[in-house]
Amino acid sequence: MPIQDRDPKVRFSDRVENYRHYRPHYPAEVLEILRQRTGLAPESVIADVGSGTGISAELFLRAGHAVWAVEPNEPMRRAAEEALSSWPGFHSIAAQAEATTLPNHSVNYVVAAQAFHWFEAAAARQEFKRILTPHGWVVLLWNTRSGAVTPFLTDYEQLLRRFGTDYHKVRRRNVDDAVIEAFFPQGFERHQLANQQVFDFEALKGRVLSSSYVPTEGDPRFEPMLAELKALFNRHQHGGRVTFLYDTELYFGTIES
Repeated sequence: MPIQDRDPKVRFSDRVENYRHYRPHYPAEVLEILRQRTGLAPESVIADVGSGTGISAELFLRAGHAVWAVEPNEPMRRAAEEALSSWPGFHSIAAQAEATTLPNHSVNYVVAAQAFHWFEAAAARQEFKRILTPHGWVVLLWNTRSGAVTPFLTDYEQLLRRFGTDYHKVRRRNVDDAVIEAFFPQGFERHQLANQQVFDFEALKGRVLSSSYVPTEGDPRFEPMLAELKALFNRHQHGGRVTFLYDTELYFGTIES
């Protein structure tokens, strides 16, 4: 099946190992902002919806929260369970954003990290209203790769445009302000934080292959893509490393109306 025709719930199934190891984590400042602006407390219960391999769940687990990780993709969910099962507050659920199976009014926060753009927004909003306690919060998070701010990132963007399968369709930028405003009609806060990763070539390759919109092994574009990636790395590396710069975008609000 062409990658662009895949169900979003399974399109990462063949990229789980790379996703878990090479996708960026989220800055600790996210938690501090939520504590100051929403009253996030140690006893707050989190539903991490579209939790994937557990990157965002781990952020909240380390802060002492109980986390219900809701993920429909079995390989990604298994990776999260393997990585996080030692945390007593971690609970894994095989479900999706539009039907989490969580009890009514059972969580204080719904978090969607690198996931909201895959949801059916209207149905997910109704489900979040059902599972949230009164005055509960929805938190949307993305690590968005910074644009053409360095020669390396400029060339990397061109590589994705050349070899990406459905890059323009699925990239984070397709969730614009109008979509966010419709989801939070009572208003929301937005914060932007700096984030980065530093890669050697093998890690850079893993980061590229974690993306659902690049060709996989067996595709005739796969080897040419890796050859161009290697040339790109050689042009821009310093001390055998290149740096990915991200904007961590944090949105939060209530949805009681």
